[in-house]
Amino acid sequence: MDGVEITGPLLTRFDEILTPEAVAYVAALQREFNARRLELLDARQARQQELSAGASLDFLAETKHIREDDSWRVAEPAPGLVDRRVEITGPTDRKMTINALNSGAKVWLADFEDANSPLWENVIGGQLNLRDALDRTIDFETGGKSYALRRDDELATIVVRPRGWHLEEKHITVDGAAASGSLVDFGLYLFHCAKRQLDKGKGPYFYLPKLESHLEARLWNDVFVRAQELLGLDRGTIRATVLIETYPAAFEMEEILYELREHSAGLNAGRWDYLFSVIKKFRTRGREFLLPERNAVTMTAPFMRAYTELLVRTCHKRGAHAIGGMAAFIPSRRDPEVNKVALEKVRADKTRESGDGFDGSWVAHPDLVPICKEVFDGVLGDRPNQLDRLREDVSVSAADLLAVSETPGEITEAGLRNNVDVALRYLAAWIGGNGAVAIHNLMEDAATAEISRSQVWQWIHNDIALADTGETVTKELVERIIEEELAGIAAEPGYDADLYGKAAELFKEVALDDDFAEFLTLPAYARMP
Repeated sequence: MDGVEITGPLLTRFDEILTPEAVAYVAALQREFNARRLELLDARQARQQELSAGASLDFLAETKHIREDDSWRVAEPAPGLVDRRVEITGPTDRKMTINALNSGAKVWLADFEDANSPLWENVIGGQLNLRDALDRTIDFETGGKSYALRRDDELATIVVRPRGWHLEEKHITVDGAAASGSLVDFGLYLFHCAKRQLDKGKGPYFYLPKLESHLEARLWNDVFVRAQELLGLDRGTIRATVLIETYPAAFEMEEILYELREHSAGLNAGRWDYLFSVIKKFRTRGREFLLPERNAVTMTAPFMRAYTELLVRTCHKRGAHAIGGMAAFIPSRRDPEVNKVALEKVRADKTRESGDGFDGSWVAHPDLVPICKEVFDGVLGDRPNQLDRLREDVSVSAADLLAVSETPGEITEAGLRNNVDVALRYLAAWIGGNGAVAIHNLMEDAATAEISRSQVWQWIHNDIALADTGETVTKELVERIIEEELAGIAAEPGYDADLYGKAAELFKEVALDDDFAEFLTLPAYARMP
């Protein structure tokens, strides 16, 4: 086709996804919206320069009228999104697709973003798996075990998370420019699966990651309107839940819902990416925004509590679902004591969320679905959600959201080593094509690597003295720990020297360079074939 080039290999059945009509559809969206995408990315940089120069974040004066107008609400919940008490997340490989849909969760976040390594094979293969699942032609066999779908009425609702606005798909160029990863993931799924979903009584639903402003939400809404027009879909067929996982977005929650209101399905409260964004946005501000080691920063920290309370209040005020954060624990079949302690924490976390008014929450493993369901069943009973719980008791100020300095916790060598170890393990797997990685009984994705490397960067640039050893965190100390952790990993079965060498090189770039990389996935993707 004129102006469109695909450089990724056409593997088995990829031609079923990369049809001339589907590629032309994605190219049309790219041509119409890519310039605005790039302008908004420039706007992110301009805001970053302001913050680095001493500005702060606050609720926007120019959109005060939206926040104070009590008359508007988002669209009524769409079929398949009324009851969201348990949502499971994971990449779109064939086995995960079947297991997630069969898990008993109400929703499956089918991930092309943080839990997916964007190898060409994963990007197009994932689209094929989703289509096959909707056609009920998907199956999988491994180790003598077969996987197949249950009945349609027992399957989770599919909600696709495309890549964020900052990511591109280098294997598809339109008029000489790399296509937006967001538009590729969104466009291919909508083109192939919108009608299939509607025929099943549901619809094309999405999770939108990494938004930093209501203007980025407006761009998505405009994409939705045009995308529906091109396919002859009724306006409002698409529904989207936005992840509030960047610091600036926490100050624009109502505006984000407003921009997407005819397509909005709610907001989600994350953790690691939110903390990563805190560090990134205020990285020049010294210890004012210094975070203790990540495992000490719980959702009960004052600034995190303010963020989640405001999210529930905002959503329910506007008739939108509020979805809680991730339980990443992977139950062990060998260590019941580890399970007992971890499952108690999962239960406590979900109990807090359900008690706060969240309508549902995330799990990373099918074995956690029953616990999350049990907890939310205890609050919801036969009701599909608790949108009627308006949380009018909540009042959160900008100062509350910014109160990072009130976070309890310390920074230790053990915490530093854990950040280095987990980041190295994750990056090696990501480079090797796996974006959802089991590490120390937790299912980790790119957000874990981001907060890990960002903390190391922050501690180096603030001359932090470790609480347990008294040693100051320096580049030299981190380099030594990298080598020591690599030596320990090298003794484990399955060690791949090439992948870990690349992982160590990448980690040093994004954790030790004086210039802070906006996203580690950008230099990581540049290293991919």
